Amino acid sequence: MKKVAILGPSTFSEEATRHFLKDDFIYISYKLISEVFNATVAGETDLSVIPIENTLEGSVHLHVDWLVHEVNLPIRAEWVFPIDMNLIGFANKEGQDEGSNPYQHIRKVLSHHVVPAQCSRFMKKYLSGAEFEQVSSTAEGVRLVSALQDPAVAAIGTAIASTNYGVPMLEKEIQDHKDNMTRFLLVGEEAPELPTSADRKTTILVTLPEDYPGALHQVLSAFAWRRINLSKIESKPTKKKLGTYYFYIDIADSLDSVLLPSAIQEIEAIGCQVRILGSYPSYSYIS
Repeated sequence: MKKVAILGPSTFSEEATRHFLKDDFIYISYKLISEVFNATVAGETDLSVIPIENTLEGSVHLHVDWLVHEVNLPIRAEWVFPIDMNLIGFANKEGQDEGSNPYQHIRKVLSHHVVPAQCSRFMKKYLSGAEFEQVSSTAEGVRLVSALQDPAVAAIGTAIASTNYGVPMLEKEIQDHKDNMTRFLLVGEEAPELPTSADRKTTILVTLPEDYPGALHQVLSAFAWRRINLSKIESKPTKKKLGTYYFYIDIADSLDSVLLPSAIQEIEAIGCQVRILGSYPSYSYIS
């Protein structure tokens, strides 16, 4: 069976990956996203799973930068998974007065850096007096809480982490919006066998020529007159020269289609550099 690198264990990445890929793969957990990418680059695993975008926070910029600047691993699939944030920790041994904040005993909250933006309402209401400390993953926060056994330190993470580390869930689904979703990418040199999907995407990077006024307009026009839908376009610095940018573009079409290859050729003809990150099946969330 193929090996898949994930952030983990007991993370949202693990929950999402096991839900999508089932038991047909061997899952190997790493604490840092750099380790996830490098495991596949080094051949320790066949594929990596990358959280790339969230409903509330948008793109996960660190992960996009790794995909673009640090490695050259083609995108093989994408899928969407719901993210339920839970407050995980130990109840106050001294108890609380009736009607008071039940979590005022918590003085520190451990979790991944993306969490505060997704749970801002709950944290403002119940955890405003607590210090937030960033750790490498939501699961690492729960592991540390389990090791400390201190009611004053809590974590925000997954239900599976609560179970695996033996720490109670104090409050379920504390995210600001119940339709909080994260998009995951499967990347690697070899395309795995996956269920058939009617939806296809292609992701490209476009770097504009410096001496071509109106180049971005012409790039967009190449897609527009062919009625090719762009599901996402985002500008990012090239990190090579101040004021130069590339455009990260998700296209709701396949490279096997008739029109998309000709649109890319038109863009290259005006002097743009085009890098194809992948053409792959896209899966919406299925419960």
